Amino acid sequence: MTSPESPRKPIMVGNWKMNMNHLEAIAYVQKLAFGVSDKDLDRTEVAVLPPFTDLRSVQTLKEADKLKILFGAQDVSAHKDGPYTGEISASMLAKLKVDMVLVGHSERRAYHHEDDDLINAKIGEILKNSLRPLLAVGETLPIRQAGDAMSHVIAQLSGCLKGVSTKQTDGLIVAYEPVWAIGTGEVASPEDAQQMCLAIREWLSSRFSSTVAEQTRVLYGGSVKASNVKELMNQPDVDGALVGGACLDPAEFLRIIRWPDQL
Repeated sequence: MTSPESPRKPIMVGNWKMNMNHLEAIAYVQKLAFGVSDKDLDRTEVAVLPPFTDLRSVQTLKEADKLKILFGAQDVSAHKDGPYTGEISASMLAKLKVDMVLVGHSERRAYHHEDDDLINAKIGEILKNSLRPLLAVGETLPIRQAGDAMSHVIAQLSGCLKGVSTKQTDGLIVAYEPVWAIGTGEVASPEDAQQMCLAIREWLSSRFSSTVAEQTRVLYGGSVKASNVKELMNQPDVDGALVGGACLDPAEFLRIIRWPDQL
């Protein structure tokens, strides 16, 4: 759990994946904004990652109602522009004023065969357009069972952040998502989450600086819900959560956001 002295404000990020059209997105954000209080937002930042087709609607609603809820994209192209049918560039996202861009999610790695080099190129485009990368890393069950989880995650970090300067880490968020816990109902123990989040922070310190390590928020993701979020957040190096299925219900997501109030 982020201490009062820490520069890291907790953040809860809801990844909608391929759910909700733009009208549903508007209704969802309105409901979430109505439910979340200034007290909630003073303690914890809140972000949603809608599908590309919803981003403009969410942006318009956020600006019109001056909402403090953040929003971002679920992916981005590794290309600046050009003949890449179906791709969305970082410059397009920058025009929509997104607050962050998710890259490296295990579903992109598994279903679209994205490797660390491609993710690294995407991060390059994100940074060139002054956007904030939200980098997801994590191991599969066979890798964990073989005892190679930590080395695997560190290798992902090294590959995905290759060539990134210390200055460019400002605003970086890293999300640790064990692949075996995504959408399965399984969840890493709080101790497992803490061990990996600490290892990520130690790597950030050795690769960049102790200041970067102290300022970078490291999130846990993988079957996070209201019933388990507080024990995860009580770990000293877990600064928030990347929430999947549970965030699709705004009432459940609100309970996750209010994790400090849980008994």
